[in-house]
Parts: sequence; structure tokens; C-alpha cells
Amino acid sequence: MKAIFEKINEMQGVGIIGKYAIGGAVGATFYLEPSATLDVDIFATLPTASGQVLLSLAPVYDYLQTHGGKLEGEYIVVDGWPVQFLPPADGLDQEALLEAVETSVEGVRTWVMSAEHLVAIALRTGRPRDHARILQFIEQNAFDRTRLQSILERHGLLSKWERFESRYLGGVGE
Repeated sequence: MKAIFEKINEMQGVGIIGKYAIGGAVGATFYLEPSATLDVDIFATLPTASGQVLLSLAPVYDYLQTHGGKLEGEYIVVDGWPVQFLPPADGLDQEALLEAVETSVEGVRTWVMSAEHLVAIALRTGRPRDHARILQFIEQNAFDRTRLQSILERHGLLSKWERFESRYLGGVGE
């Protein structure tokens, strides 16, 4: 994965992307026991051209293709890993990006979403695998409950959390 983050840092350095953070299952591995995943989700701000409203991933794909990446569907394969670039979709994604935690992967500086933001995004997304990941965070006590509560309140996810607790935790927050 080192090569992925080196390339992403290069793209950030030349202005192709702005601030970024690792999310999804790979982001969760910074806090949990590793689990199987097929891709790397990179949430990133994308510069827009003057007078342009729509974001384009073309500069990202063009850069990576000229630096050894291979386009496959919505992914670009870098160093054998399918990488998906995702612009922040809403306030929760934007906050997760802005509050990302600096870390190092094999000596390469990178950023990962906080555990609490990963849980909130998984809750919002709501797929069975997202629920399973939330349960891992709970079982491994890998997040700050007070901070999560604050994030859920700010982003209107408290009722969804209550349904999750009722379904998976018997209605009792641990």
C-alpha cells in the first residue's frame, strides 16, 4: 500500500487533489483487526476549474494512468489495489475529511478518518457489511462514545443509531 499513498501524496503536492483521508474498510484497519476488502476508498477534495461547477475525476485518473495506474471501471488500480476516489458527499464526509488523523504507512505520511467518523459513515451507509464493521468497533472498544454521540447529533443520525442499537445490541448501548 505504500506505493498508493506515495502517489496520492504526489497528486496532492501538484494540486490534483486537496486534502484527503482514507475511509472505508481500509480506514477501519487503522483501528481494528484487518478484514478482507477489495478496494481502498480515498475521500478527497477536488479542485474545480475556474467557472466550473461540476467536479471531475479525470485529472486524478489521467495522473495515475501516466504514473503506472490502470483504469478498471470506477477504480484505478495502483500497485495491485483498486482505488476509488470519492469527493465529500455531505457535511459528515467533509467533517471526516477535515478532522482526519495523520498517520504513517510504511514510512509514508498519510491521513485516515477518525474511528468515530468511520462509524458514523458506516451507520449512514447502512449496508450489512457496514453494520458488521460498526459491531467490530464496538466489540474492540475502538472509538470514543462521547465523540461519536456528538457527531451523530450534528449530522442527524441519532435515530439511525437507536435503530442500530435496538437491532444489534438489544437496545442497550454498551
